[in-house]
Amino acid sequence: MPQDHHLQAQRFELKYLIPPEIARSMREFVACYLEPDDYSVGRPNLSYSIHNLYLDSDNLHTHHATVNGDKNRFKLRLRYYDDRPGSPVFFEIKQRENDCILKQRCAVRREAASGLLAGQLPEPGHLISREPRHLAALQRFIALQQNLQAGPRLHNHYLREAWVSPHDNSVRVTFDRKIRVETCFHTRLNTEMATATQIYPDKLVLELKFTGRYPNWFRDLVERFGLMRGTASKYCGGVAFLGEHRFGPAYHDSYGENRAFYQMLTGAAGSNPA
Repeated sequence: MPQDHHLQAQRFELKYLIPPEIARSMREFVACYLEPDDYSVGRPNLSYSIHNLYLDSDNLHTHHATVNGDKNRFKLRLRYYDDRPGSPVFFEIKQRENDCILKQRCAVRREAASGLLAGQLPEPGHLISREPRHLAALQRFIALQQNLQAGPRLHNHYLREAWVSPHDNSVRVTFDRKIRVETCFHTRLNTEMATATQIYPDKLVLELKFTGRYPNWFRDLVERFGLMRGTASKYCGGVAFLGEHRFGPAYHDSYGENRAFYQMLTGAAGSNPA
């Protein structure tokens, strides 16, 4: 399960939407410079699952900040990799300043996640790590959440293939496949998705990430495969695809009833309760 001992607090990220048919050739190119990260090794297609629960305000403040291209913007999300009771949940702040990404996160015991989002003050037993930076990240997350009055809005899932520089993780390349999204207004942190829809269905999201100088071979990669930078936000792309109206208070109020009815029709009731 990915932890944060390799997490870069500050880095640059460049995103591209690419057709799946060139992914294998790109992998061969990337393999000349990087190696699969610890969590990709030995997995089918070198990929592991990532689940995110994004928080936002009723008026979708963080979504609109991205759409409007605000220079100093952030997203709030809970990241998890499975639904086992003993697995941690990561409270994450992803802040963007132009192309520079600043990340803070804190691993929290799963049973504490709902209470913390509901306003409970963090206690030492809630945290996996006692490092001060992790507590500071959680405290900032809660402050930003409360200031926005943000709650759960969207659950997404995708398969990630990650390549990293062998010694310092200063360079990282990821391929994200099968990105699925659904509205979500609760904190049960399920891995099952009863009403998920795939976005970017004929594309992969390629991310080139680096902490120092732009690697020369990144330029070669972009030129060889004719890549064009674009927007490929998994949160905002999901909101836009599903429709902003599905994330407001009116839809939130009817969410439980509609979801229960859908699950009854599909036989999914009980596997992913509202």
